[in-house]
Amino acid sequence: MHPARWGLTALTAASLVCAAAAHAAGDPAAGKRKFYTCAGCHGIPNYNNVYPEYRVPKLGGQHPEYIVSALQEYKNGARTHPTMHAQASTLSDQDMADIAAFLAQAPKNEE
Repeated sequence: MHPARWGLTALTAASLVCAAAAHAAGDPAAGKRKFYTCAGCHGIPNYNNVYPEYRVPKLGGQHPEYIVSALQEYKNGARTHPTMHAQASTLSDQDMADIAAFLAQAPKNEE
């Protein structure tokens, strides 16, 4: 390949990566609205689920990559929890990124 084409190819690849990253980035304001249903369990201090019995985790301050990964795993069945599967199965990748962006900036002790 001609050296001048290497530069053009690299520039095009960099542009595509930046565009993909911008699209994948979450919007915290949109995430706050989309988290509304999640707050029914994850936003209650010291909430314990009845069946199966466990403490529902607080999610504020969590790494966005972890939130997205967990939601994808609930959606595809890699993590098994009927309620979380039902909730995650309705979310798009952008919804997940938005919720993760909101939670990343939410205080650790409250959502």
